[in-house]
Amino acid sequence: MSYDSNNIFARILRHEVPAKIIYEDDYALAFHDINPQAPLHVLVIPKGNYISFYDFSQNASFEETKGFYGAVKNVIDQLEIHDDGFRVLTNNGVNGGQEVPHFHLHIFAGRPLGRMIQSP
Repeated sequence: MSYDSNNIFARILRHEVPAKIIYEDDYALAFHDINPQAPLHVLVIPKGNYISFYDFSQNASFEETKGFYGAVKNVIDQLEIHDDGFRVLTNNGVNGGQEVPHFHLHIFAGRPLGRMIQSP
């Protein structure tokens, strides 16, 4: 699968689509999810053209990887959620529930989040 430069996150990165941006640096952009699943639901996306977590893990440079995960830590610090707890989640591929073909992490917080996966 090749990267689709017209996916919604690519368009947000280019500031063609509005988003409630809370953090941006050379490696990542963070913004509030438009359909929050918790009181606090933020997405963090790398600025590179990566389809999924696996694509990012295989192809991002050390600098990009370090910069991206440093940005995730900075967002967590900015939101002041490190003491009360939070969940970081990424979906990969169709069976993983990935809806947008641009690697992104979800950060959830603001209430007890329960089990990671519901029992069948």
